[in-house]
Amino acid sequence: MPRRRSYDQYCAAARALDAVGDRWTLLIVRELLAGPRRYTDLHADLPGVSTDVLASRLKDMERDELTTRRRLPPPSAAYVYELTERGRGLLPVLTALAEWGAPALAERLPTDAVRAHWFAVPLLRAVSGPYEATGGTAGTVEVRLDEGVFHLRLGDDGGTAPDGARPAYGDGPAASPDARLTLDSDTCRALSTGTLTVPDGVRAGRIEVTGETTLAKALRGE
Repeated sequence: MPRRRSYDQYCAAARALDAVGDRWTLLIVRELLAGPRRYTDLHADLPGVSTDVLASRLKDMERDELTTRRRLPPPSAAYVYELTERGRGLLPVLTALAEWGAPALAERLPTDAVRAHWFAVPLLRAVSGPYEATGGTAGTVEVRLDEGVFHLRLGDDGGTAPDGARPAYGDGPAASPDARLTLDSDTCRALSTGTLTVPDGVRAGRIEVTGETTLAKALRGE
């Protein structure tokens, strides 16, 4: 497969942009941080992308060793895409981008699509302080918004990826969460910009945290 155009610069940033600078690539990474996804699932959660562009980006990402494709075991006959270790290494990049871009969420336009799990990346940073205060024990935080439910996976206790790594987050409810957060998207934006912490949001009545685990208590600031 021919390579895409390169900046042809001996620069780490330029080399990185050679791989992930195309439109949609980092948003595909955002989706795959939730774990293996079928092509149809990716297309559904990337409103606005054409089928041709999505297929092209996935081929590029597989060639650049950011993703792999594998067939699910029987009875399913579907193929799924998932991030490699190098692809998962883009999480801090997306976290920084989300923090930088959060102020632009002050107004939601009528044409804006939204998925609940799109708030997962900035919230990972927001819960990192209370999580680290627990000593870094792996845990799961379920987040409930008006837009839907998703969950954050903190720490690494082995998961479904071939190398044993856990996805950073997942769409939908968690099986047995260590804590549940209920809040609205405006509060999520405040957490994303760093103008609000989770414990402060609890004290202000903007966030409800349920659960009696060490992690739940840390999120409440107890």
